[in-house]
Order: sequence, then structure tokens, then C-alpha cells
Amino acid sequence: MSILVILLLIILVFLLVFLISITWTRLRGAPWAPSDMVVVRKMLTMADVKPSELVYDLGCGDGRILITAARQFGARAIGIEIDPLRYLWSQIRIHLLGLRSQVRIEYGNFFTHDLSKADVVTCYLLQGTNNKLAEKLNRELSPGARIVSSVYTFPSLSLIHKNKKFKLFLYKKAG
Repeated sequence: MSILVILLLIILVFLLVFLISITWTRLRGAPWAPSDMVVVRKMLTMADVKPSELVYDLGCGDGRILITAARQFGARAIGIEIDPLRYLWSQIRIHLLGLRSQVRIEYGNFFTHDLSKADVVTCYLLQGTNNKLAEKLNRELSPGARIVSSVYTFPSLSLIHKNKKFKLFLYKKAG
């Protein structure tokens, strides 16, 4: 085989893996759509994240919310990611940035993970996923825990603040 054929096969395999990755996440909760860094900082500021608090990012993608929570807010952070490519990429970023003591990425479906230790939960999911997730958040989160959602809402949770410009919604677990 010529080098050109080998290169085309490699490109085809990477393209196939990428397309499967995008489809897989859409079927499981939401496609990967990275938030702008201005939005990331606004989400964490809205939640009033404090040093040593535990921030969970559901569907953490490339880890940008987790990294920002650790570096700029002094928080501990856990991301849950179902896409194996994004999970690996996040692991590499966290390692290269030296944030292993503050940030952890867990592979899997956030519906099967215990969120009870979270002080803050962030998410940018689809409306249907938020609707299903609301019951889990109500059941597992401690009173006073904050939830910040980008674009989509949690109609069954108590809305505390809404930022129309950035389409962000802050909720607080009643207690």
C-alpha cells in the first residue's frame, strides 16, 4: 500500500471516531458545544463559588469549567463525561496543567454518579435531559447547593437568578 492510501485510511478512521463521538453524546444527553470562557466565568460567579467548595460539571467536555473553578475560584472540581475522546482530552489537560490535586474527571453517565457532595453543579445540556435530571438533583443535593444551567432550564427547581444576556439560570436546593 502506498503512503497516500495509509494516510487516507488514518484520516477516515479519525473522522469516523469523531462522528461516532458526536452522535454518542447527543443520544446520551447533549452534543458537545463548548461554552465561551466569558460564560464559564459568569456561571461560576453566579453560583458564588468559594475556595474549597466542590463543583460538579455534568458533561464536562474539555474540562474548561473545572479548570476555571480550580484556578480562578480555588474550588475542587469533578467532571463527569460520557464521551471517551473528551474524557481522555480532559484527563490530559488536567494533568498538563498540574491540577490533579483539585480536579478529577470521571468517565460515565452522570445519571449513575452520586452528586450528594456537590456544593455547585454546572451543566449545559438539552431541555429533555434537564427535565430528567431535576429529580436526581432534588433527591441527591444537600440544601443550599447551587445549580447553574446554561441555555436550558429546570422548571421544577426554584429559580434564584436569571441572566438574560448570557442565558444562564441559577437555582438553589431548598432546605
